[in-house]
Amino acid sequence: MRFLTFVRASDQVPRLGLLHGGDRVQDLREQAQRSGRWLPFDPGDMISLIEAGQAGLDAVRELAGAAEGGSLPLGSLRILAPIPRPRKNIFCVGWNYLEHFEEGERIRQSGQELPSHPVFFSKTPTAVSGPHDPIPFDPAVSEKIDWEVELAVVIGAAGKNIREAQAFNHIFGYTVVNDVSARDLQRQHGGQWLKGKSLDGHCPMGPCVVTRDEVDPNNLRVLTRVNGVVKQDSNTKHLYFKIPRLLAELSLGMTLEPGDVISTGTPQGVGFARTPPEFLKPGDLLETEIEGIGTLKNRVQGA
Repeated sequence: MRFLTFVRASDQVPRLGLLHGGDRVQDLREQAQRSGRWLPFDPGDMISLIEAGQAGLDAVRELAGAAEGGSLPLGSLRILAPIPRPRKNIFCVGWNYLEHFEEGERIRQSGQELPSHPVFFSKTPTAVSGPHDPIPFDPAVSEKIDWEVELAVVIGAAGKNIREAQAFNHIFGYTVVNDVSARDLQRQHGGQWLKGKSLDGHCPMGPCVVTRDEVDPNNLRVLTRVNGVVKQDSNTKHLYFKIPRLLAELSLGMTLEPGDVISTGTPQGVGFARTPPEFLKPGDLLETEIEGIGTLKNRVQGA
């Protein structure tokens, strides 16, 4: 199943939708009211659905099977990030495609060896934006805004010290994230990444969450285009640390909770490592696509 969060022009109230055929949306709140069915989750809150677990998914299947009335055209709705305001920071992974590590190493020239453990950092919840929202650009803050397409894992079942063999049992689904990065701020702050990764609107997410049974996360094409020109083109099969390893390492001594989002790293082709370096500028259209999940289309907007 494919879930999204949207608002209708009539009331601007966040609602959960079930995506059908790529262009029709079933409003779960409206459908539940029309059919008189009780739902074990808030039909306006993705995390509530995730926390409901299998009971929530079963209720949606029953609702979809007994659907009365028409669905809504996707193009008539404003699509929000699937989780518009995460309860915690987005967990992110650095240097998780071998080619990306190597392109960064050419710039650093430090002779650093390949990592034996994943590198984790985070983006604040205020960075999250929708799949079609503008990406803010303020030259007084940063002039080196970069792109990073990433597959994101959405946690379904809480877990601590998760074993790799059990990792997929803790996943609700997958979504698309662009880890938009202010490279100059990263450098200014001593190489730590929180500030440079967390500017408002610098984590476009969506357009939907695809449940884990719908896609094979180990073989998905990932792409970034800027103004129609392909900048990144790879496949999740090239992840250096696979998803089970990431969940095992991240949950070691630290509980992962329903609705937590883990962005798994970006492949080669980022702007700062190009010759000459390339960065986003006002007016650019950034498209972030992952096979089987969807595409983000975000315009860079000057202050």
